[in-house]
Amino acid sequence: MTAPADPLGGFVWPAEGDSRAPYWIYLDQGIYRREIERIFEGPTWSYAGLECELPNPGDWKRSTIGEKSVLIVRGKDGVVRGFLNKCAHRGVKLCEEHTGSGEEFMCPYHQWVYDLEGKLMGLPFRRGVKGKGGMPDDFDLSEHGLTPIRVHVRTGAIFATLHADTPDFESYLGETILGFYDRIFSGRKLKLLGYQRQRLAANWKLMLENIKDTCHASLLHVFFVTFGLFRVDNPSKVRMDETGLHTGLVSERGQQELTDGTRQMASFQQHLALQDPRLLDTVREFPGDATVIMHTIWPNLILQQQSNTLATRQIVPRGPGEFDLHWTFFGYEDEPEELTQRRLRQANLMGPAGLVSMDDGEIMIRAQEGMAVDARSAGVIEMGGRDYDNADHMVTDVALRAFYRGYRKVMGL
Repeated sequence: MTAPADPLGGFVWPAEGDSRAPYWIYLDQGIYRREIERIFEGPTWSYAGLECELPNPGDWKRSTIGEKSVLIVRGKDGVVRGFLNKCAHRGVKLCEEHTGSGEEFMCPYHQWVYDLEGKLMGLPFRRGVKGKGGMPDDFDLSEHGLTPIRVHVRTGAIFATLHADTPDFESYLGETILGFYDRIFSGRKLKLLGYQRQRLAANWKLMLENIKDTCHASLLHVFFVTFGLFRVDNPSKVRMDETGLHTGLVSERGQQELTDGTRQMASFQQHLALQDPRLLDTVREFPGDATVIMHTIWPNLILQQQSNTLATRQIVPRGPGEFDLHWTFFGYEDEPEELTQRRLRQANLMGPAGLVSMDDGEIMIRAQEGMAVDARSAGVIEMGGRDYDNADHMVTDVALRAFYRGYRKVMGL
């Protein structure tokens, strides 16, 4: 009798525990398949879009949960529903466009037609042609609709799950993260401002790590440090849910007083200046003093408030060494036009070629390439100690340690 296959391919998590991140979790195909099954197809709520992308009955958008293409549809009754993006006949993908609007979906292969609630309405040649062929007499249209998925809409954002046992959304986020969520998605009607998309040759977890990594922003990003938008010596805090998988990083823009620590950073370039200073012209619009709050909502959403720029970033895994990042920029329908223009200007900080975010894209690719050199090595996650407690500063890796504690539990590692 042959021994059962080792699902981890002989890999063992380092003895140091959550203060290490072994490189094989970013590289191994078997681990990636387990992530798809246990995380994206498991009991999680994946971000799928914003309600303002579907303003009218008949509007739909194509979204993704893990590797599965899904359709998010606003019905004639105004209700938002979700379906797998495949025909019930032969499994053909129904929609290739990112968005659209209409009263029905028609499969391009054999023209099966579905209504906005996913019901099969009709198909060609059902009764045959000239008395020949056709579907059996007992063929029941009601048994061949689109495959529905659970959808939850909360104050403007849409989430979906493929698993029957996913808990209710509020319990899933927990009280702490729900408070951060409701600060941005407060119930004010959202206004869509635009999209950006990019494909990165790196593991999808590196995107979540990049936001949870509180130290790099003051070291990597020349723009942040030089112009004081985000520095490690700014008033800041790290807040997490009980699982460690959801995180809120909060920072206040300082008084622009240069500390010795800032002056010594290689990323601080005092000679740089902006041709258009309006890029840094921000106004307070939320309660409190936070000028930056970066949320990571497990498993595929980054919700950002950077100054006056608001955006979601949807992570779409494409294998252990590649993922897509879909940016959606938004504001509020009742805001003055001046604030909308301010958001659009500041959006130049973000996205694939953003003055800040282009650094992250490049560094994640370089990280993936470096880790591939030796899959059995591991990254060190010990800044600030080895604890898992919320912190009132950002000189810490606590959000990463808590994240990998939660990740290991979900993955059975």
